[in-house]
Amino acid sequence: MTTTFITGANRSLGLETTRRLIEAGHIVYAGMRDTVGGDAVRTLGAIPVQVDVTDQASVDAAIDALPELDVLVNNAGVLGPIDGIDALDAAGMLATFDVNVFGIVRVTQAALPKLRVSRNPVIVNVASGVGWPRFLTTPGTDEHPVPAVPYASSKAAVIALTVQYAKNLPEMRVNVSDPGYTATDFNRHSGHQTVTEGTDATVALATIGADGPTGEFHNRQGVIAY
Repeated sequence: MTTTFITGANRSLGLETTRRLIEAGHIVYAGMRDTVGGDAVRTLGAIPVQVDVTDQASVDAAIDALPELDVLVNNAGVLGPIDGIDALDAAGMLATFDVNVFGIVRVTQAALPKLRVSRNPVIVNVASGVGWPRFLTTPGTDEHPVPAVPYASSKAAVIALTVQYAKNLPEMRVNVSDPGYTATDFNRHSGHQTVTEGTDATVALATIGADGPTGEFHNRQGVIAY
């Protein structure tokens, strides 16, 4: 059996990823800040694990609670400040990066010892096309109208750090997914994709074999060319 740990697993994309990976035969440990709200993942058959990705002690305790680990899905994320440019400040940027970027680093670094003893270690980081400059600068894309600085820049950082992790961990499959414009709480459910469509890339990358791709950015249509 494949043992998987997913952060931000108690709602939206994380919950649907949990459901689909259980359906695919994974044992899923569902990370969330408050396990009191873990009924949805329990109903699916996942095991709730308390984790705050901004707190190293919480991250360490969560990883220590796992009996083993084959697949890590870094899904936890925040939208961050979306006020106008005049309201932008370093504190808002730092708070966004603390979850979206530094949170991935905390969890991944803590998980590496357990991933290294897996026969097929896989890491999937959930980013966004909003972090992809080509999409941001191309009129007509879903991403082009988005003005938010903290979220876009944090997701750009997630894409870059994934590529660098893949270079440094050639024995693992390390990739990054773009859910696309999916109806979630982030966008007041205005997205044109369902949560199932929004998890297609993440689930595909979480279920690859040892001969699968690494260092790639995928959406539900496949690899996004750099």
